[in-house]
Amino acid sequence: MTDPMTVAVATAMAGKAVEVAGEPVRAAVAELSRRVRERFRGRPSAEEALARASGDPAPERIETLASAIEYLMAEDTEFGAEARNLWNQAQTNAAATNDGVVNVLNGQAGRMIQLRDVHGDLNIG
Repeated sequence: MTDPMTVAVATAMAGKAVEVAGEPVRAAVAELSRRVRERFRGRPSAEEALARASGDPAPERIETLASAIEYLMAEDTEFGAEARNLWNQAQTNAAATNDGVVNVLNGQAGRMIQLRDVHGDLNIG
């Protein structure tokens, strides 16, 4: 199963609008898309996955492109770490506007609670 970062990048690379939380994440997706395109050059299967998704951004083609991105990141671990760092930093810098809330969770959590504007008693347990 592909992760949200590779799906967002694959979707953007295929030319579809990507819904992400805030300008820092949009900028990171654009930058990651540019870097991945550069790394795809000379890789026929990756270039084909990109061409097919760009020509017809159907979900299964986006998924194939996301898998090609994951393969690239696994093969070039330095690039993979750099890409994940950029993604995580962008998510951390995401800001809420218009009384919105941004929740950033990197890693895994058994349970997580997000609250805003609690007036009165609160018992969790």
